[in-house]
Amino acid sequence: IFHYFYAEEKLVGSLASMSKRERIKAIQKIPETMKKKREIRNKVLREITKKSGSRSTQLGCCTQCLRGAQVSCRRFRNSLSEYFHRLRFWHKTLKIIGGEFGTSVLSYFIFLKWLLHFNIFSFLINFGFITIPQFVAAEPNNLSFTGLELLTGAGYFQQTVLYYGFYTNATIRKMENGASYNMQLAYIFTVGIYFVICLLILLFSMAKSFCKDFINPQAYSGHTSKLLCAWDFNITNEKAVKLKQKSLSTQIKEDLTDINKEVLNFSVAERLVRFLIHLGSWAASLVTAVAACAGVYFLSINNLELFTKGHKNDLESQAAMLVLPFVASLLNAFIPFFYSWLGNLETFQNPRNKIYVTIARTIILKISIIGILCYYWLSIVAASESQCWETLIGQDIYRLILVDFIFCLLGSFFGEFLRRIIGTTVCLRLGVPEFDIGRNVLDLIYVQTLTWIGILFSPLLPGIQTISFSIVFYVKKVSLLKNCQPPHKAWRAAQVTTFFMFLLFFPSLVGVLSVIAVTVWRLKPSEECGPFRGLPSIYAAVSEWIKALENFVASKWVVWIYYNLITSELFFFILSVFLLIITYLYWQIIEGRKTMAKLLRKQIVN
Repeated sequence: IFHYFYAEEKLVGSLASMSKRERIKAIQKIPETMKKKREIRNKVLREITKKSGSRSTQLGCCTQCLRGAQVSCRRFRNSLSEYFHRLRFWHKTLKIIGGEFGTSVLSYFIFLKWLLHFNIFSFLINFGFITIPQFVAAEPNNLSFTGLELLTGAGYFQQTVLYYGFYTNATIRKMENGASYNMQLAYIFTVGIYFVICLLILLFSMAKSFCKDFINPQAYSGHTSKLLCAWDFNITNEKAVKLKQKSLSTQIKEDLTDINKEVLNFSVAERLVRFLIHLGSWAASLVTAVAACAGVYFLSINNLELFTKGHKNDLESQAAMLVLPFVASLLNAFIPFFYSWLGNLETFQNPRNKIYVTIARTIILKISIIGILCYYWLSIVAASESQCWETLIGQDIYRLILVDFIFCLLGSFFGEFLRRIIGTTVCLRLGVPEFDIGRNVLDLIYVQTLTWIGILFSPLLPGIQTISFSIVFYVKKVSLLKNCQPPHKAWRAAQVTTFFMFLLFFPSLVGVLSVIAVTVWRLKPSEECGPFRGLPSIYAAVSEWIKALENFVASKWVVWIYYNLITSELFFFILSVFLLIITYLYWQIIEGRKTMAKLLRKQIVN
């Protein structure tokens, strides 16, 4: 015992003489439990305090106050970070889902939470820079509220800040000699800067996820450490212990599944049959997508004719508004079930390949429908006789998002709850359903694409989508825990998360930016509504602002940047060449890291 205490005393003395960084690394390397490490750290801190106490009398009062302030700031920062860590949304829920169902199902909920952050950010900047200033110049709404507006988005909402047509084109000034606020510039710059930020965040997230999931050499050597060193000895709660056990067990199963892949050798006849099944499935999926797009197009044309001709009564008008979003949501809800059935018919060996194929077919369907709707909005509605075609597009997108949200809730009830009841009572062969990751993720990408398109025509649409995503998260969580079973084959879904981000970037965000660019540069705004009324294009507001700045000497640098950088083809050519060189160098680094990872994996196997 004496020898043990003497060794510990010696260890504490040696640690106290080290620098802070060296002391932290040395304590981390001690082969003891976390509780024992904390005890050693506390003894070291007490030893340092004793040594500094004898020298504190020699220090001045200012030095002691400065050290006390540093310690207080450090403690406040640590307590604040711990507080924010506890405030993280759905942290415990995500742990439960990951422990019960694995990372494949967890990837959907992480992606949903990530999209929720996008919409919260968009709502805050739109509300702060566009909506709040409009309240100053807003006129009273004389329309009556009947309640049907919640479904159609028309009527009373048409004369509110929800839609583009309500915003003024005047310069807002609270007092005569006070500061002014240009609503035209605020509108276009807020939307434009938001999309630039979204593009940068998405590119950074994709690059980070790609490096982490595809080219990180440590990913090949983490199985042993996960088995031997991943347990957290601070866990004492029984529920937390069981949850951690399930989570580690699921992760190890996923890793073993990736390592022990079965390679089946098929005969020539079997390969031919499988190829014909794949070919037939793809042909059927493409024919279905083309038929769905044709139906949406002809229905949208008929929908515009109904609006321009008018209706006999208001109830008929409200019902006619919901036909197009109802049919579009119906196609988006039921055709993916057909694609899932085709995936089961093809009998993929790897569940990841099945999800990739199902997602590819579903994204073709959903993006094609959105493309047809964008063509209808920008080519037909924008050229129609409507007084405010921008508001009409905003109402269409509002109805599409709302009806899709209703179908999402009904899908959880009929597709999972009733399926579980039927599979456990009526037809036992069906069994308990699994969570369809591909279909649910594509639903999120579809509705987020509509929200991004609608930001220009309905600035508060991200706020509605924030509420929708919050409700969907809880509904899907309850449905998953009550109605679904874990996947039969455990598999690691880290690379699928990167694939989800890529789909959100292309074709979703890239397509949205194309639609916004056509609207801003090519289309003429309405003459009687909106902040850009009377202008040949939305971008003309920026050109007129630059011409006005030419008269001010202090703003010459803005004019120089506009003419020499923003409108210069040479600048963008040089920038493109620079980005290509950076991409090439980055790709060479990736290839080098891949080679290192393969060599490291061979060493581990040997």
